[in-house]
Amino acid sequence: MDVLVLVGRILFALLFLGAGMGHFAQREMMTGYAASKGVPAAKLMVPLSGAVVILGGLMVAIGVWPDLGTLLLVAFLVPTAVLMHGFWRETDAASKANEQTQFLKDLSLAGAALALFAFFAAEGNDLGLVVLGPLFTL
Repeated sequence: MDVLVLVGRILFALLFLGAGMGHFAQREMMTGYAASKGVPAAKLMVPLSGAVVILGGLMVAIGVWPDLGTLLLVAFLVPTAVLMHGFWRETDAASKANEQTQFLKDLSLAGAALALFAFFAAEGNDLGLVVLGPLFTL
């Protein structure tokens, strides 16, 4: 089971690692997009959120306090869903459908991260194949 959990952690983290790198590689474009969505201090928030996503993804994938890593991902995903993908603000049907899909994707990933948090916190040091076990216990 340890190897299966490791593979699952890595696969889950890949999305966040890629997205976080995009925050830096496409910083100007993402800053403009975030500002157009009304994100306060977009110039600061884009690299900051990129760092949070990379850190959280690495913590989950490598197994360094993976429970804390999942909470970092939730802390990124929920505000991103609301601030960046407010489908209720869209008037164009296609844009509304796209934003709703992205909103639900972010909330679904947040739910998966919370489930992983509970799994990591419940399993504790029995999880295996981690560098530093969970910080929290359930």
